[in-house]
Amino acid sequence: MKPTCIVTDSAVQFNKNTFPGQSLVFTIPLEVYFEGKNESGKENLAVLPQFADDTLAPIVKAPSTDKFYDLFVSLGQNFESIICIFTSNQLIPCYDNAQQAARSLQGRTKIVLIDSLTLSAGLGYLVQQAAESAHKGISAFEIERFIRSILPSIYTIICPVGLSYLHYNGFVDKAQALVNEMLGLLPIFSIENGKLIPLEKVKNSRNVIGFLQEFLDEFDQLNMIAIIQSSLPEFQESRILRDNYQREFPTPYFEHVINQPLSILFGPRTIGMILIENQTFKKNNV
Repeated sequence: MKPTCIVTDSAVQFNKNTFPGQSLVFTIPLEVYFEGKNESGKENLAVLPQFADDTLAPIVKAPSTDKFYDLFVSLGQNFESIICIFTSNQLIPCYDNAQQAARSLQGRTKIVLIDSLTLSAGLGYLVQQAAESAHKGISAFEIERFIRSILPSIYTIICPVGLSYLHYNGFVDKAQALVNEMLGLLPIFSIENGKLIPLEKVKNSRNVIGFLQEFLDEFDQLNMIAIIQSSLPEFQESRILRDNYQREFPTPYFEHVINQPLSILFGPRTIGMILIENQTFKKNNV
C-alpha cells in the first residue's frame, strides 16, 4: 500500500503540465449547471454570455457527500493517507461535504482536509507542493503542516465583468447585480480567509489592470504570480502587466484561461491575480 495521495477539485489549475507526484493527484469533478442541465466537463466557454439570466441560471455545486465517500473508499484500498486540498469552502463547499464523508470512515483511512482559502492556480500551487512532497516519501503529517504554513502567504484578487453569475451562485442579490451591470462597472474582490471581500468598482479594464499593478507593487519578494483571465479580448491589457513585471522581477509568472467551474461561478469574462509571497521574506518582515 502506498503512503499518501492528494485529492482536489476540478476548479484547480496547475502552473506546470507535469510535475513529480502528479500520478498521486486525484481530481473530483465539481457539478456545473446552466440552462437547467448538468454541463460538467464541457469547456466551450464561448457559448456563455457576458451576463447571466434566468434562462442560463448558472450554478456550481460541490460533489455530494456520497461521491466523496465512494472516492475515499476507493483510494483507501491503495493509500494509507489521503490529503484533500480544495477550493475555498466559502466559494464551493467541497470541504464541508468531504468532512461529512470522512467522518463516516473514521478509523479506516487517515483523511486530512485542508481548505485552501483560494482557488485556481493558488489551489494548484498547493496541490503540486503536496504531491511533490508525497512523491519524496514525506509523511502526511509533515505535508499537512507544510501546506498549512503556505496559506497565509497567498493573496487572491478577482474581477468579474458584472455580478449576475455571482448572483445565481448566491453571493449577491439580484438588484445589486442588475444595477452594477446597467452602470457598466467592474467590481474587484479580494479573497480573505476564503471569503469574497469587495474592494473597489472601476469603469473599464484599463482601470482593473492599474489596480492589479498597484497591488502587485506592494510586494517585494514573491514565489509565484498567476493571472487567470478570459480568452476573449476584454483584458488584453494584462500583457502590459506581464511585460512590466517580467522586466523587473525574476519570479515565475503564469497565465491561465479561466476554467469551466470558475467561469460559471464568476462569469466567463473574468480576470484574477494570485500571488504567493516568499515565506522566508515574510517571516523576516513581520
